[in-house]
Amino acid sequence: MNEQETRIRLNELGFDNWFAARLDGTLAGTHSLARVSAVDRGAYLIVNEAGELTAELAGKFRFNAGSPADLPCVGDWAYVQYHNGGTLAVIHGVLPRRTFLRRKSAGRDVDFQMIAANIDTAFIVQSCHYDFNLHRLDRYLVMANEGHIEPVLILTKTDLVTPEELEKTVAAIRRAGVTAGILALSNATGAGMDEFRRLLAPGRTYCLLGSSGVGKTTLVNRLLGREALATRATSHTGEGRHATSRRQLLVLEQGALLVDTPGMRELGILGAGAALDDSFAEILDLSRDCRFADCSHSGEPGCAVRAAIEGGGLDADRYASYVKLKKESEHHEMSFVEKRKKDRDFGKFIKTAKKQLKGRK
Repeated sequence: MNEQETRIRLNELGFDNWFAARLDGTLAGTHSLARVSAVDRGAYLIVNEAGELTAELAGKFRFNAGSPADLPCVGDWAYVQYHNGGTLAVIHGVLPRRTFLRRKSAGRDVDFQMIAANIDTAFIVQSCHYDFNLHRLDRYLVMANEGHIEPVLILTKTDLVTPEELEKTVAAIRRAGVTAGILALSNATGAGMDEFRRLLAPGRTYCLLGSSGVGKTTLVNRLLGREALATRATSHTGEGRHATSRRQLLVLEQGALLVDTPGMRELGILGAGAALDDSFAEILDLSRDCRFADCSHSGEPGCAVRAAIEGGGLDADRYASYVKLKKESEHHEMSFVEKRKKDRDFGKFIKTAKKQLKGRK
């Protein structure tokens, strides 16, 4: 395969001039490029010009990773060396990420968990039946904005509501200040699927985000044209059950790339200050007219935000969502900074202890 053919194949997997300009000269000269297509409990799959195969991390790469967020995630471009006649791949590093999806790690651990990287558009999937939740939508929008990813809202299961109910749902989204594109569809009837397919461009990478049971897996199977992913029976509420168990990158027939993700029960916000301002831009705009530059919008005179709420220009529930996410992000950010300081102090202690031990020998 000549260099031009390889470049075309890599382009089909999403490689473009942005990544080419950021290649590490040393690694690129001795390693091949591949894209991470799945991560499952520390096991990796990569896809290259020849297809998909398993991969493992080089010991030095794993050791030098500052945190789990520095390890490869789905969508990353990786520097790879092949062994055993090309049947085994070893990942020695990853290229810079153009965009990313991350959240606070589930549970008490205060750190980032990577969901996917190098995504062009995030489809935020919510059922317009039982699952629809504006506060959860706010969290997904903050996640997309933080990672510099274009969000598009997909409302599924339109066959379970009346046209009037669907119209009210869309109106509620717009009243909440959400400006992202909205597409309504039904996996059961196929309504809206042609319009959805027209959003997918060859060589571009998309991601499906949403809770368990909103129809993500069925949507992927429709796009693939076959039952490639397992689905589970619907519950008594009419909602589906959790099916996807890992994040994975799929190549669609039309050449678009799609990352399917498991439903996430926790969507903790960490270090998302600027992304919050982007997601709640109308509140930021209003705050510029407050009398005091450091206005907390909690009772100061001349507060433009409180005046907008009282005058009906800003939805009180929308503002409450903003305050909650801001406090959560700031709280986790303080814990994260403290954790990082402890990690650095411990690292310095180990290095000092090693030097002292070496000096005694």
